Parts: sequence; C-alpha cells; structure tokens
Amino acid sequence: MPVDPWTDPDPQPGDFDPDLADVDPRYVEAHPANPDAKLTIIVGIEDQDAERLQQLAAERHQRPGEVISSLLRSA
Repeated sequence: MPVDPWTDPDPQPGDFDPDLADVDPRYVEAHPANPDAKLTIIVGIEDQDAERLQQLAAERHQRPGEVISSLLRSA
C-alpha cells in the first residue's frame, strides 16, 4: 500500500520532490541537512479572527500561540 508522505510520521528523502518541482525556484533555498533544525511559522491574524483566537485561548486557559500549535498538530 502506498504511503502518503504528507501524513507519514517518517517521510523519506525524495518524498516531496514532485511537489517541490512545481515551486518557483525563486522561492526555494537549499541547505545542508541539520537534525537539530527547527521550523518557525509566522501567522498573521487580524480583526474578528484575532478576537476569536483570543476567546478560544481564554476558554482553553492557553496562550494564542498554544491554540494555534494545537490546531496545526491536529490538522
């Protein structure tokens, strides 16, 4: 059965090559592998979305960043 690299907990080198081939090369930077690397995602939220995020965070007794992290992990 084929494995979906987008949901596989252990994607392998080359799994995303077809997806990366479609990306404009101006937006791609190649770097040597680093097992200690971390990914930072910056999320901009405004107006009603920001208010709703604040409400969710208050209801969960969390910070807004923790709510976003939880939503990303469960996506």
